[in-house]
Amino acid sequence: MFVEINKIKKSYGEGESYVQVLKGLSTYVEKGQTCVILGPSGSGKSTFLNAIGGLDDIESGSINIDSLEITKLNSKELSLYRREYLGFIFQFYNLVPNLTVKENIQVCEYLTKEPLDLNELMDILGLTEHQNKFPSQLSGGQQQRCAIARALIKNPKLLLCDEPTGALDYKAAKEILILLEAINKKYGTTMLIVSHNTAIKDMVHRVIKIKDGQISEDYFNTSLIPASQLEW
Repeated sequence: MFVEINKIKKSYGEGESYVQVLKGLSTYVEKGQTCVILGPSGSGKSTFLNAIGGLDDIESGSINIDSLEITKLNSKELSLYRREYLGFIFQFYNLVPNLTVKENIQVCEYLTKEPLDLNELMDILGLTEHQNKFPSQLSGGQQQRCAIARALIKNPKLLLCDEPTGALDYKAAKEILILLEAINKKYGTTMLIVSHNTAIKDMVHRVIKIKDGQISEDYFNTSLIPASQLEW
C-alpha cells in the first residue's frame, strides 16, 4: 500500500471549546490511484489531507507514505518529506504575483532533483502561450493550471489537492478535472483530492466519504466515467 492510514485522531481546543476532528480514521490508497475525499464542511476532510501532508500533527495513530512513517518525523524531516514526496494544489492558487507563469513553476523546479520537463508540462497544461504573463493577467482557470504545473514539476510521488476547483466556474472546473485525469494517466501520479463536488467520485479509482470525523463510506469504482462526461 502506498498510502496507509491507521486509526489517526486529531482534536483542537480545550474544555468547552474542545472538538475532536478526526476520530480514529483508517484507510489506504494504492500507488497510481486517484482518490476523492468527500464530506460536508467541518467533517474533517481538510484536516485529514493536512495530516497526510505533514502540515497538521496527529495525536495518535500512524501515517505511512511509501513505507515512510511520517508521524515519527521531526520538523526538519517533515520539510524534507514535503519537498521530496509531495505536490500541493489548493483552492486559492498562492502564485507569486511578481513572477511570470514560467518563473512561478521554476521556483519548484529549482528545488527538485529530478523535475519533469518544463516545456512539456506547460504544453500539456496549455500554458506555453501564457508563460511570460503575470498571475494578474490570467483567468482563474489559467492560474490554477499554473499552480498545478508548479506542483507537478517536482514529479511528486503524491499529489494533494484541497478543493482544486472550488474557486472556479463550471467550465474551468471541468477543464481542471480533465487535466488531473490526463496527468494521472501520463505520469501515474497518486492523487488525493478533497472536494465538495460529489461528481468527482465517478472519475476516480477510490472514494472516501468523511462525516463527523469518521469514514462513512470507503469503496473502489469498478468503472470510471471520463472527466469530460461529468455533470453537476
